[in-house]
Amino acid sequence: MSAAAKPKMTAEEFVVWAEAQPGRYELVDGEVLAQASERLAHAKTKGAVYVALLDAVRRAGAPWHVLPDGMAVRVDASTVFEPDAQLYCGPELAPDTLLVREPLIVVEVLSPSTGRNDALGKLEGYFLIPSIAHYLIIDPDTPRVIHQRRGEGRDILTRVYHDGDIALDPPGLSLPLSAIYAR
Repeated sequence: MSAAAKPKMTAEEFVVWAEAQPGRYELVDGEVLAQASERLAHAKTKGAVYVALLDAVRRAGAPWHVLPDGMAVRVDASTVFEPDAQLYCGPELAPDTLLVREPLIVVEVLSPSTGRNDALGKLEGYFLIPSIAHYLIIDPDTPRVIHQRRGEGRDILTRVYHDGDIALDPPGLSLPLSAIYAR
């Protein structure tokens, strides 16, 4: 059965279904959405963000875990996103894990087909997850990172970076933009 013909499903049903499918998918309000092909700039930026986060964790000497795309995050009972990179704390997850239950940092790299959703829909969705403290939206074409940070109560604080280092506290990391955009 194709993704388009699939009836609405729960997050748990989706994760089992998606594991057996070729390609990448997300679930939004019970509807399966196929992820578009990526441009080279998008793929390179995703890789650079993953490496930059991994390097920041190594510099900090902390027991945190960085994952590239491919690992899903359950937003609610009918929504599952697959960030381009993420960081979680705590013990290492089991090798057969499909969902990261408590990510602390999630990253999305903008693409022409998903930019609006990354900036609006996913922003609201990601911050429904209590563990998420930071959501980074990265422009692959120009040095620009939108850092959304959990504030007090329901506040989400925003800062746009064009250079320098992004302070990610918690957990206490510094992410240099030069590591993402050095090509």
